[in-house]
Amino acid sequence: MGFLARLTGVAALLAACSASAAPAPVPAPPSFDGIWWATWYSPSMRSYMIGAGDIPLNDAGKKKYAENQAGLKNGTLPDRARQYCTPDGLPRTLATPYPFQIISGPPGQMSWVYEQNAMIRGISMVKPLDSDDKLAILPFWNGHSAARWEGEILVITSGGFNENTFIDATGLPHSDQLKTIERVRKLDAGKRLEDVVTIHDPVYYERDWVARFVYENHDELRLTDYVCGEKHRDISKIFGINQARAANAARSPAR
Repeated sequence: MGFLARLTGVAALLAACSASAAPAPVPAPPSFDGIWWATWYSPSMRSYMIGAGDIPLNDAGKKKYAENQAGLKNGTLPDRARQYCTPDGLPRTLATPYPFQIISGPPGQMSWVYEQNAMIRGISMVKPLDSDDKLAILPFWNGHSAARWEGEILVITSGGFNENTFIDATGLPHSDQLKTIERVRKLDAGKRLEDVVTIHDPVYYERDWVARFVYENHDELRLTDYVCGEKHRDISKIFGINQARAANAARSPAR
């Protein structure tokens, strides 16, 4: 009996050691699925920028920005996103005053569906962003995006943009070398969603810079049609919209 007791004790000890050596289970990442909506809007990316000072345009960026603003004012440069409902591109679309929906799936994919311009961002959850050479072959309005989880933070890297969009509604420029890194997480027990984006474009900016966007959950809504030239959802209650509309009307070219 003594031998059997000792054997049982050894077996129990080995089992305990094996259990303690087993790796702790990795918690599942949070779900961002749902409908999200900003509470305020500004046409200028400076309003969302983190840190003091102006947006760090270099000399080429300042020249291009001045050209874009002059063209938008006199009508020689169209804002395609507003006139033809082409995609806003990044990071401009992150400032949308309309709701958007995040959908996980099918496996290995995530889609961000925006009411404004009926735009869809497809994000790969399994395949890293392709090399610069491959991205240059087929530039997209919204670029190519791939994401990974860092704990409860979703990190989205995007590149391969065409040059047909602006950084913001004021005409802030970007080149085809634009790259963005978004760090997305939930706040306030899931009631809000934060997207902090780093903008990298050495052609027009002296250094990388960062902007922050926050949205509230509105799963009681459903997305509606958005067609250029037709009436859209009423967003007049979004702080900043009426001011932006007044400023836009003031700078629009006379017809």
